[in-house]
Amino acid sequence: MTASTGPVTLPRQAEAAPIGGRILTKPFRFFLFFLAIGSLLIFYRLATGLGRITAMNDGYPWGLWIAFDVVTGTALACGGYAVALLVYVLNKGKYHPVVRAAVLTSALGYTLAGIGVALDIGRWWNIWRVPVFFWRWNLNSVLLEVALCIMAYTFVLWIELSPAFLEKARTAGTPKIREIADRLLPIVNRSLLWIIALGVLLPTMHQSSLGALMLIAGPRLHPLWNTGWLPLLFLLSCIGMGYAAVVFEAALSAWMFNREPEREMLAGLGRAIIPFIAAYLVLRLTDLVVRGQLGALFAFDLYSIMSLIEFALFIGAVVLLSSDARRRRLGSLFRAAMLLMFAGSLYRFDTYLVAFRPGAQWSYFPSVGEILITFGLVSGEILAYILIIKLFPILTLEKHSWRESPSTP
Repeated sequence: MTASTGPVTLPRQAEAAPIGGRILTKPFRFFLFFLAIGSLLIFYRLATGLGRITAMNDGYPWGLWIAFDVVTGTALACGGYAVALLVYVLNKGKYHPVVRAAVLTSALGYTLAGIGVALDIGRWWNIWRVPVFFWRWNLNSVLLEVALCIMAYTFVLWIELSPAFLEKARTAGTPKIREIADRLLPIVNRSLLWIIALGVLLPTMHQSSLGALMLIAGPRLHPLWNTGWLPLLFLLSCIGMGYAAVVFEAALSAWMFNREPEREMLAGLGRAIIPFIAAYLVLRLTDLVVRGQLGALFAFDLYSIMSLIEFALFIGAVVLLSSDARRRRLGSLFRAAMLLMFAGSLYRFDTYLVAFRPGAQWSYFPSVGEILITFGLVSGEILAYILIIKLFPILTLEKHSWRESPSTP
């Protein structure tokens, strides 16, 4: 990591400002409705247990909440991690304008993952014992490392985002709040170098561990996914998904709020995706060849078809990003980002649910309650994002009708 003798600063973030505007719009009320339904079902699940609302069983001890909310959700929330690698490790300062937005989506995504973990625990009322009774930790458990890293990284992300809240407090708070913010902001800025270093380390650990976790399934994991390279494959794909999520969020927010997107910067992020996904594809194909599983890849059964769809989506994203001209077109970037996010999500979903075969006597499909709770949690994440960018300085406010730009397809 590039050292610094002074506080870590985000040069372009001085231009950030709240988006403003009305809060209770029609889309906001739409997501608020599903958040309310999800919240009611969460209370019902906590009161009655897992069996009354989920389709999980002894063969499938985890389901949608872990496969999507945690394993997939944290990968899609790796934008802050991926951008930190560029800005603070590779010293690419031109990507500073997306730091806060990337960190915000990561903080919300990891908070959602933490809620998902809590929901999936049978005796949820004992969750406070995990950080407190550290002498009882099972140090041989991959799940322990994942749980501790996710908890720590969520905390780190909100600290990284705290300057935005403190800047708002300095201008809109009471005199006492302004005084506290004036004292805290320099302290936070001086500490950011070490906070960011921890923020780079923790996702590297737990994203690879999420892949390592499925190695304990042994022969119950289908050979197309069962490889000792799972930790590295999970790590490589999550970095690509993180960049894709940043591009997706930047393009979508530019469209929704009529802002001019940072075209050159987003094109650079598109270029940064290519080596990670190319390495993922080469490693996965080489592994299949070495283990003699190419025949299984073209068996055209359920597992083969799911794998081929994964490969097609990853390759399609790389093709869209391979040309400098296409990377400069916002439409191509947006489509590539969507393909990559879906490809990485499908890879994780397949690994944790589709490829996991506990036995012919077991089957699993998420219940309506599980689906509604997941939709409610995602709705809550979207609502929090809208609320924060409208009230706090996260995004820049360059107004421009980019939809009419001739370079936009």
